[in-house]
Amino acid sequence: MGKNGPKIVLVGAGGASFGPVMSLETALAEGLRGSTLVLVDINGERLEVARAAAERMNKELGRPLTVKSETDTAKGIEGADYIAMSVEAGRWERWKEDYAIPRKYGSAQDMAENGGPGGLFHSLRTIHLVLKICGLIEKHAPEALLINVTNPLSRVNLAINRATKIKSIGMCPEFNLCMLRISSYLMIPRNKIAAKAAGMNHFTWIYELKNAQTGDDLFPMLTLHSKIFPFAHGKLVRRMFRKYGMYPASSDSHIGEYLPYEGENTRSNSKLFPYHKFSETECKMRVKLTELYAQGRLRLPLRMMPRNIEGGIDVVEAVETGSNAEFGAVNMANASGQILGLPEWAIVETPARAVNGKIVPKTAPALPEELLNHMRLQYDIHDKVVESVLTKDPGPAFEALVEDPLSPPDRSSCKKMFDEMLALQKDVLPFD
Repeated sequence: MGKNGPKIVLVGAGGASFGPVMSLETALAEGLRGSTLVLVDINGERLEVARAAAERMNKELGRPLTVKSETDTAKGIEGADYIAMSVEAGRWERWKEDYAIPRKYGSAQDMAENGGPGGLFHSLRTIHLVLKICGLIEKHAPEALLINVTNPLSRVNLAINRATKIKSIGMCPEFNLCMLRISSYLMIPRNKIAAKAAGMNHFTWIYELKNAQTGDDLFPMLTLHSKIFPFAHGKLVRRMFRKYGMYPASSDSHIGEYLPYEGENTRSNSKLFPYHKFSETECKMRVKLTELYAQGRLRLPLRMMPRNIEGGIDVVEAVETGSNAEFGAVNMANASGQILGLPEWAIVETPARAVNGKIVPKTAPALPEELLNHMRLQYDIHDKVVESVLTKDPGPAFEALVEDPLSPPDRSSCKKMFDEMLALQKDVLPFD
């Protein structure tokens, strides 16, 4: 820790959302005043935009931080107390390959990010990259708390746990974004809604939804809204909500990555709005807005903007100050049996609390067996994917592909798809 406060590092700070949002959240955190915020990215041009935006935020908020930037990851993380990481290997071009090639061989996937055959190759590339960075963390900041925001999050965090001794948790904005959506649906301020959710990242289920002031159950209101305004919720989300009585924290695009495909009318139409194309367009808009803000050509009401969307800085603040705090969704190993019926090594997403500088996960009520079975299958896939990266053997990854419910329809089709992807992405995969 520095003289006035901790050293907080954002690895991958040039990202369109991650760097600017986390910089703002750090600058707004009262308990982190006096901290040093270091933005790290190997893309110097993107990093300079992120640094300029962070410097302007910091100035407009009274300079609570010392802001620095670094393109050399080892130098940037040296002596860090906290590291938040969001990194990718060839984000857009690789995602297009992840999406199109499996579908050519009969895959029904329509997201291709965290599950399905596209999610498999995304995992292989990203874990390979993340573990290289983790090697630097173990050397230059071994005592740091690593907050991973990199997708596929639960697979990446499993690899970190198995391959390193780094203290790590996973944080995802999905729960917080869902709470903002529900707040707008019910026309109740976010701070007056108390919710709890549990599951696997991007397959997390809100099992408790209450008015924080009165204690009233808000599920009847949400049920009514889903009936009156069905288009706001997604076909698959509505179907799962009706079936299990729990509301998915993610949209059709994400929960659909882990469920068998049952026809076009069972989920929102991805042909009209292909997810990767939508995300790429949205990302370009964020980059442009960040550039305009960094150049002083755009004003933002910083103190009025939503807090803790990414969800990692509130954890840093609670750990650093030793305060007690509650968190809606934190990804940690199931070592305390947070979700019964799942392996203790599995990275599960549950509520958690900060107690005297430590993050303690909470135990969730029993989840429906059918949901647990979907998750057990995915965790078996996670296990094989991580084994494949750590052993540099594509064999387990191929078996994971065959096992996935959204893969091409037979082993032969899977083999053809797998071999084509191996050849196409060999420069960013962990295999020799």
